[in-house]
Amino acid sequence: MKHLYRTASLGVALALFTALTPTLAGSTATVGGLVNKGLVGVGRIPAAQRDKFGETFGSGSGMSIDTAGWTHGADGYKGSLWLLPDRGYNVVGTTDYRPRLNTIGIEFVPVAPGAAPAAGQEQTGVKATLADTMLLTDDKGADATGLDPLNGVRAASGDMPMLPEANGKLALDNEAIVRLPDGTMFISDEYGPNIYRFSADGHLLSATQPPAALVPMRHGAPNFASDNPGPGAAEPDPKDPDTGRQNNQGLEGMAMTPDGKFLIAVLQSAPRQDGGDSPATRQNTRALVYDASDLGHLKLAHEYVVPLPVFKDAKGKTKVAAQSEIVALSDKTFLMLARDSGNGQGLKGDTSLVRQILVVDVSAATDIVGGAVDAADKPLAPKGVLDPSVTPAKLTPFIDINDKGELGRFGLHNGAPNDKNNLSEKWEAISVVSVLDPKLPDDYFLFVVNDNDFLAQDGFQVGAPYKAEDGANVDTMFLVYQVTLPGLAKK
Repeated sequence: MKHLYRTASLGVALALFTALTPTLAGSTATVGGLVNKGLVGVGRIPAAQRDKFGETFGSGSGMSIDTAGWTHGADGYKGSLWLLPDRGYNVVGTTDYRPRLNTIGIEFVPVAPGAAPAAGQEQTGVKATLADTMLLTDDKGADATGLDPLNGVRAASGDMPMLPEANGKLALDNEAIVRLPDGTMFISDEYGPNIYRFSADGHLLSATQPPAALVPMRHGAPNFASDNPGPGAAEPDPKDPDTGRQNNQGLEGMAMTPDGKFLIAVLQSAPRQDGGDSPATRQNTRALVYDASDLGHLKLAHEYVVPLPVFKDAKGKTKVAAQSEIVALSDKTFLMLARDSGNGQGLKGDTSLVRQILVVDVSAATDIVGGAVDAADKPLAPKGVLDPSVTPAKLTPFIDINDKGELGRFGLHNGAPNDKNNLSEKWEAISVVSVLDPKLPDDYFLFVVNDNDFLAQDGFQVGAPYKAEDGANVDTMFLVYQVTLPGLAKK
């Protein structure tokens, strides 16, 4: 989801959100056996950071921790993770930024849950160092691009479906990553919205197209434009798709189940035909559950409606908090990060109303896979009103990222003053790793990372310097929570 060109059952979702949100106060919250013990560490990578290609570092649209290399010693924890940036700095549109993946070295010394860090050390618990950057290429080894694929469609060939294309290059707006034990990886994107499988060295191996209901259509044909045209390019006609994913609302969340059998991907908000044409009615998004027994040929096994949180903004208008990432706990439950838009460091708005991690349970939800609503012309929630025959997933709030007390212990806040210690707008990456304590076998560190939108005052990309508007200089920030996730390692 970008900082330009975006808009920032309804009654059931609103009632659930209102009823459960107050239970998140304090440093400990329990949901069905899952326990949030609170924030235990914070760290930063400066906005001025550049990668090995000399371009400004963009932070976390997606993240995957190397759990196999995670260690615990007398001096704390050490390991690495992969951070996936999206399509580059957007000035008046997209640029020919080459998609890439960053490797980050991590040294982590947590404070005890509820404890205060030492004075002056509030944001030094996580030491994150950029170790390497790898470009992502298409199946022929050619450069990909972040440019908006205005009217660009690469024809299907062999096992490869039709793909978004701009200036003859594969167009990617990367949003989530699952790194597999063999080094290959699944990456989801906004444009398709597709799921791509890449080799360990970044070459495209295969691609999976979602059901027709999610493919953006204009004038009866697939059109992957997101209304963020590159230099000299015209806007799409019409500006928004007629059906399918809304502009910049693609497969934002994706995760593999702990047993490795299923890959879950979630659309950021509802498709256009299901109320996704309005920030007030886009709550009924979809979770796609793929059988991953054949990594090169994912098979859609289940599909569910996920009702996103509904809230009132400062002006009393009804809004929907779009989802930004997931962590799978099983094939029936996952953690989901949802947030509002338009507020935080680097923007004119300063106070976020919703930044939270929820537990999503689909065990009692209607499985709509293969039904009529997988077609583009069969809405399941016209104008945001869900078909009464469909039972959506259950949402339960788990972690309130905006919690004043938790942020305050680490010198952070939500709202004025809109300085470097005010959380930035976009929190888009989450991943878990064990605390490696035999006395706490079900405890994990939940890493949460922002997407800084490449906002820097001495930025450099695609051969040219840039300076973000309004003096924005947004660091990549790591928040780490300690949580109890019973039985996760056994699944």
